Amino acid sequence: MMIVMKPTATEEQVQAVIARIESCGARAHPSRGEEVTVIGAIGDREHVARLGLEGHDGVEQVVPILKPFKLSSAQLKVGDRTVIEVDGRRIGGEHFSLIAGPCTVESRDQTLTAARMVAAGGASLFRGGAYKPRSSPYSFQGLGQEGLRLLAEAKAETGLPIVTELMDARDLEPVVEVADVIQLGARNMQNYALLAEVGRAGLPVLLKRGLSATLEELLMAAEYILKEGNPNVMLCERGIRTFETAYRFTLDLTAIPVLKELSHLPVIVDPSHAAGRRTLVEPLSLAAAAAGADGIIVEVHPEPDEAICDGPQQLRADGFAEYAEKVERAAAVAGKVLSNETA
Repeated sequence: MMIVMKPTATEEQVQAVIARIESCGARAHPSRGEEVTVIGAIGDREHVARLGLEGHDGVEQVVPILKPFKLSSAQLKVGDRTVIEVDGRRIGGEHFSLIAGPCTVESRDQTLTAARMVAAGGASLFRGGAYKPRSSPYSFQGLGQEGLRLLAEAKAETGLPIVTELMDARDLEPVVEVADVIQLGARNMQNYALLAEVGRAGLPVLLKRGLSATLEELLMAAEYILKEGNPNVMLCERGIRTFETAYRFTLDLTAIPVLKELSHLPVIVDPSHAAGRRTLVEPLSLAAAAAGADGIIVEVHPEPDEAICDGPQQLRADGFAEYAEKVERAAAVAGKVLSNETA
């Protein structure tokens, strides 16, 4: 259920409704807009309905949320969209974020060089994998905690917030110490125990769509994070498997406007994994930005031909500034402004 408070409702009346919701074992998730506060009541629908909140002081109306995803539903925000702040950078609304860096942390020189170049080129956040999910158990799995240390050094030098992937709940504590945003990869989208752990950790989360997942399944996965009290979730379209074999995955650009219809959460696009080829990354990025994405996460490497993994899809760092300028212009078509400076 969604309880819409009157514009004149006091904080005391809001707290009274929250207490009433929680009295029946449901969870209350208040969302405070500029004019109206909306409270999501998540729990047994019949129990909530029996509370009689329609006549409660300060309540404007009670509206059922019909979608199975409750907290990520666009209904919950009543016209507003979630804007996430990461160390002064804003993601969502009119703000566009450019997240860039290598597929994986390989060495100190590679990591710091990449961080310096994407920072100079206008990136909003720095991405890099310390832990890597690989199809083969014999492939490079990442530097682990040493990789996290190098990411922390990159942030200390450039000031860019860090986005890095978490694969195992046992690594949560060291990742939280370094990361500003936790990335959950496509293969872990439906790892529900991990989603709940990340929800309790409190950091913003970038949740990638599974290789064969529907948009509803993606939003239901986001619910696992949101229900733990973490409102800062970004949805990431990274390409899905189809019958087409001319490229690595099919980037579902239609997902951008549809997710924005269904949900209030920011939508990020990963053109690198969808393309699998460097020459395709820029046109897919421009299309995603013009279609209204709230950001792009892209792989950039100082020497991609020498990269340990995914070299063919990584942009060359010396061309990143030109790429970023083009993406910024495309984002402006959709009414967005690049967020790359501390507020």
